[in-house]
Amino acid sequence: MEPVPSVSPPPVARLVSLDALRGFDMLWIVGADAIGGALHRLEGGPWVRGLARQMEHVAWEGFHFYDLIFPLFLFMVGVAIPLSLDRIVAREGMRAALGRIARRTLLLYVLGIFYYGGLATPLAEIRLLGVLQRIALCYAAASLLYLWLRPRGLVATAVALLGGYWALLTFVPVPGFGAGDFAEGRNLANWFDAQFLPLRKWSGTHDPEGILSTLPAIASCLIGVLARLALRRPAARPSHHSLMLGLAGLALLAVGWAWSWQFPVIKNLWTSSYVLVAGGWSLLLMAGFHLTIDVWGWRRWAEPFVWVGSNALLIYLVSNVVDFARLSERFAGGDVARALDAWHPGLGGLGLALTGAALCFLLCGVLYRRKIFVRL
Repeated sequence: MEPVPSVSPPPVARLVSLDALRGFDMLWIVGADAIGGALHRLEGGPWVRGLARQMEHVAWEGFHFYDLIFPLFLFMVGVAIPLSLDRIVAREGMRAALGRIARRTLLLYVLGIFYYGGLATPLAEIRLLGVLQRIALCYAAASLLYLWLRPRGLVATAVALLGGYWALLTFVPVPGFGAGDFAEGRNLANWFDAQFLPLRKWSGTHDPEGILSTLPAIASCLIGVLARLALRRPAARPSHHSLMLGLAGLALLAVGWAWSWQFPVIKNLWTSSYVLVAGGWSLLLMAGFHLTIDVWGWRRWAEPFVWVGSNALLIYLVSNVVDFARLSERFAGGDVARALDAWHPGLGGLGLALTGAALCFLLCGVLYRRKIFVRL
């Protein structure tokens, strides 16, 4: 049977809010470690310490702002899937769309190997599953599902992935530990990686981007696909689309935190409750960006984010070889940093971290104005 796109509309305009939200996310992917470290050294009250804690991952169970960054990016990958695939199907047909999916998946996966050292490291140190590899696998799965299924089928698939993953980790016994144990090293996902994931594993015996946890990560991407399809539905006013996304986000947050009483929110396992909580916040952010940028037309404040979001892949790879935090010392280090520290302890380090982020924006702004974009 021939695959059928979920929707067959004419080519649509690029969502400026999507580029802006992607750029907002990339700012934290590139600069959160430096900004978080600077906040930890900044002298201040409980609000400063609270902000600093939000700039680091929770040790195992729970949710901080930093735990949203990766699933938010997967969500946006999903939002972009209908935008790109519908154009290709309309212009070149289904075979071209399938070819595009295959090429992009392979290139993303190979770039993931390169990002973690490539062939410069011994074979045993090559990481087969990582951030870019997970993006590649989730993009491939969500894209194929989008081409084959209607929206109801996509919803059913996301529910099946989340429910099936919960059932696996809850009811399948782990040798030596039994079933339903979600502690590190004692759960099915970690055991599965130890048994079947070869070469380097990020956490020694298991990987936060491991084999089984890729299944619910696909659902994170599908939530983005469904969000984009929701934006196409007829509405009395454009702001109603933003409202719909916001209400859906609140619903996912409520269900996710309720589910966490039995299936905890754990990023390193990408638990189903974590998918819903992160998906809820992603929808709320998308609703806010869509309302202010695409509906109200307030775009000037978001331009720097659009610069970064338009070259997200490039800036991610560049951050692997260019230390923006260290480069910032040439602009705001030495006496400048010491003067800021004398004014308020720790302010010099924060100034260096923010200067690094500004340099990232500046690079992307130059590329944007010259219409230089690196895409797969």
